[in-house]
Amino acid sequence: MNVAFFLSPKSEVVYLYRDMPLSQAMEIMEEHRYQALPVLNTDGTCFGVIAEGDILWALYGKEKTGITMDTLLEKIPRYREYQTVKISEDMDSLLEAACRQSFVPVTDDSGIFIGIIRRRDIIEYYSHERTPARSCAPAVRTGVLHGCVI
Repeated sequence: MNVAFFLSPKSEVVYLYRDMPLSQAMEIMEEHRYQALPVLNTDGTCFGVIAEGDILWALYGKEKTGITMDTLLEKIPRYREYQTVKISEDMDSLLEAACRQSFVPVTDDSGIFIGIIRRRDIIEYYSHERTPARSCAPAVRTGVLHGCVI
């Protein structure tokens, strides 16, 4: 199976830019109700991912860091690095990243962001592929699937 099978293309994904002020990023996150979003460089490459927790911790420590609502996203410390995969990578690389992240940013071979793959889509696909006797429903309910916290 190919990584592209699970791809939600960039045209269907909400993302931010690193030179966007924190206030604008928070408005977008609130509007779409996402807890984390990809952040792009102006050239279309993936800068990283910003999560609600990153924003909360930045604002909590604003006396020390000087973070304000006008601070650009590139200045917000990120407490966790999200792994990206290239569209040409194998499924093992995708599954490894999806075990630790709710979504995986995907780039083309030159590093340009082309979309994301949601862990939920991977789990749904594999749960439908399994026979009823080997359903992953109990694993999904308990939050553990093959050693992955979901």
